[in-house]
Amino acid sequence: MTGLARAAAKRALDVLLAALGLVLLAPLLAFIALRIKRDTPGPVFFRQERVGRGGRLFRIHKFRTMRTTDGGAQITAAGDARITASGRWLRRAKLDELPQLIDVLKGDMSLVGPRPEVPRYMALYPDAVRREVLAVRPGMTDLAAIEFRDEERLLAAAHDRGDDPESVYVREVLPLKQRYYLDYVRRHNVAGDLRIIARTLRALFQPRGDDERRTC
Repeated sequence: MTGLARAAAKRALDVLLAALGLVLLAPLLAFIALRIKRDTPGPVFFRQERVGRGGRLFRIHKFRTMRTTDGGAQITAAGDARITASGRWLRRAKLDELPQLIDVLKGDMSLVGPRPEVPRYMALYPDAVRREVLAVRPGMTDLAAIEFRDEERLLAAAHDRGDDPESVYVREVLPLKQRYYLDYVRRHNVAGDLRIIARTLRALFQPRGDDERRTC
């Protein structure tokens, strides 16, 4: 399959599954929206600037899981005081990520691909790595997202040890994620995307041990 054909097949899969997901999950999405509105004042969606394909900035959609505030770190550790009551279970079940199906339909994201970074952290990527990672659309999930699905607890543990969670993320987590991202960009295909989607679904429904990880 040529590069153009592979890209067209990947986009067709994205549109089909994202549209189907939004239709089938509509009752759940409505329930979550109502729960958020009843929980704390503020919008249903959290929108944040991320770096997309080719370095183009876009605003990602998530269900809001934190109290509205103008400050705070751009990474979140488990137990963060900003997280709302509904936000705790949304983040634990990864349901806060579901609105990104909208971003997939818009073409800003793909179902599978490197997770989109905020500009601050993308600027820390080595130039060659940044160019390669940004050659594809960012994704809702990938192997790094599965491996680090319990990332918030890892960062909370770093805080408990007296380390700065953001420094630990930049120094230890980010380089590992970059390796996963580069491997995906160099090897991805539709069949591989389907396998990653299946692995993501299994990971979401399996019990998590204390040593398991979570993506941000």
